[in-house]
Amino acid sequence: MPGHVVTIMLPEMVYEQIRQAAERTHRPVDAVLAEAVTAAAPVMDAPPGSLRSALAHMAYLNDAALWQAARTTMPAEQRERLATLHDKQQREPLRTEERTEEQALLALYRETLLVRGQAAILLRQRGYDISDPQEFTPLT
Repeated sequence: MPGHVVTIMLPEMVYEQIRQAAERTHRPVDAVLAEAVTAAAPVMDAPPGSLRSALAHMAYLNDAALWQAARTTMPAEQRERLATLHDKQQREPLRTEERTEEQALLALYRETLLVRGQAAILLRQRGYDISDPQEFTPLT
């Protein structure tokens, strides 16, 4: 993949974290660093706070952890409750506490989708076929 060569000075602690991540995943340091920068770039304008940081740090996860993240779903009970609230909202206005609950469940749903999407992006960058997240199929 064509790119640009960039020279940066990293604090020793940051470099050591990247080196260890590279060692754990059996990949070159420059590849891990490039993925970390790539993973962080799209989330700069996205979600606030700890989710932004968590999405950026996913670049340091090993493949198995990323596959697990790619398969993450909302618990069935919460999905059913969200559907119930949506159905009720079609018939009548929600009470204040129901509206608050619905907003919290929607936020959880969106966060789940962001985590799954970020995991899929990282797996694709590592050469996996992500069309079926049940498979661990490296592209050749």
